[in-house]
Order: sequence, then C-alpha cells, then structure tokens
Amino acid sequence: MLLGWGLFAYDETKAASDLSRNEISGRVASRSADPSPDQERAREAAHGDARELIDDANDILLAPFASIADDSSSKWARRTVPAAIALIVYGFGLAFLARFAAGRP
Repeated sequence: MLLGWGLFAYDETKAASDLSRNEISGRVASRSADPSPDQERAREAAHGDARELIDDANDILLAPFASIADDSSSKWARRTVPAAIALIVYGFGLAFLARFAAGRP
C-alpha cells in the first residue's frame, strides 16, 4: 500500500500538468482507489507490467475503504484517506494475529 501510494505521489508531482491534460482528453484513468473497468484499461495502457501489478494489489487492498473519500474533489484525498485507513486496519489486524499466533493475550 505504501509503495502504491508512493508511486501515485511520484506520478502526481512529476507530471501534474501532463496528467491533467491527459485526464481532460480521457487518455489517463482517474486516480481513484477503486477504478472503474474503463479507468483500469486506461491505466494499464499508461503503465508497465510491474507498475500495473502494484496498482492491482493496491486496488484490492484499498477497495473496502475507497468509498470513504469518493466524494472528495481532491485526488490526494481520494488516495491518501483510504490508504491511511487501510494501514491502520491492516496494521492492527496483523499485529493482533501475530500476538495471537505467539500465544500472548
């Protein structure tokens, strides 16, 4: 999730004007955490195989939390809020499972 968010931040800071121009023309997918099938196809065309694998894993992990920030007009909020919530939920969940597996209360 951190790698996915980091790649998102890199894309946004590297080519903000190009990204905006391409989104307006419909050539690049929206940067939501839960893309539609059309957005997914556009993203696949814009990125390589390794990046798409990271983005797909990120989509799966963030899907339960994506609707929380869908109403925001900020691309950064639509990506950062679900990522932060997922890190908290998965972090506490994995820590709980690790303590449980070790036999600690």
